Amino acid sequence: MKPSLHTKGYRRLLPSLTALVEFEAAARLSSFTKAGHELGVTQSAVSRQIKTLEEQLGVDLFHRKYRSIQLTEAGKELNKVVTSALQKIAGFFDKLALEPDEGEVVLGTTAAFSHFHLLPRLSQLKNEHPEINLRLATQMFTSELHPDDVNLFVRYGDGVWPDGKSFFLFDEEVFPVCSPSWLNNHPHITSLEQLSKSALIEYDSTLEGWLGWHQWFELNHFQAPKLRYSLRCSLYTDAIQAALHGQGVVLGWGRLLEDFLSTGKLVRVTPHTAKMDESYYLVLPNGQQITQAVHDVMSWLKNE
Repeated sequence: MKPSLHTKGYRRLLPSLTALVEFEAAARLSSFTKAGHELGVTQSAVSRQIKTLEEQLGVDLFHRKYRSIQLTEAGKELNKVVTSALQKIAGFFDKLALEPDEGEVVLGTTAAFSHFHLLPRLSQLKNEHPEINLRLATQMFTSELHPDDVNLFVRYGDGVWPDGKSFFLFDEEVFPVCSPSWLNNHPHITSLEQLSKSALIEYDSTLEGWLGWHQWFELNHFQAPKLRYSLRCSLYTDAIQAALHGQGVVLGWGRLLEDFLSTGKLVRVTPHTAKMDESYYLVLPNGQQITQAVHDVMSWLKNE
């Protein structure tokens, strides 16, 4: 039911906050049932809230498939807004609940950078600077990284942003990778033409500016035919997990996947590569004070 025209303030414009919380959980978990378990309600209760939300907005938020759900384009847009808003609210409550800590550094990163590059190396930071308390403010996409209440953040781009001073971290190159088991079962793939006909894993390049398969083939001066995807994912993190489980070949961003490549969990399929024009940068927001802890984290990130 839509709010009455006599309702005052935000309540007249916003849907039920309960519905938004349940929508966020369902979108994040890709399941009404899992969202219900997390929130302590039934699957049908989540489904009803989502249906009411869709009726209020006049759009479908999920594609409902057999035993699965997938966000529509409208659902993806709403999820970006709702996730960002809920994280800001939760972060503010955390900020009020905790005593100020001069040794805490809030570092903003994308989920891919955090999961694949940063988390495997945090023990090194702790060993060198045990006095630092690091808090990760992780967002799905670079466009969602803002300087508010963040001491530092890592961005991928040209290094020119109006909201902070950039410090170069490292370049990037992109090449096809897969699990060792998948490569053992497909040893004949040596050319770009053979690669283009193999089981490719794709991710949504438009959401984040990620390089997709068509663009990658073009950078390697190969006009690919219609590509056959074994799996399409909204998020790069999901695409990498699919490759680890032997679902096919994914584009590997080399600096993000160094740990997987060095341990042999992922391997290169062909020597072909694409060196990117943009790079990773550490950004110090305008007006941000450089405490000793912030200085130490900056030095560690630039040197590691």
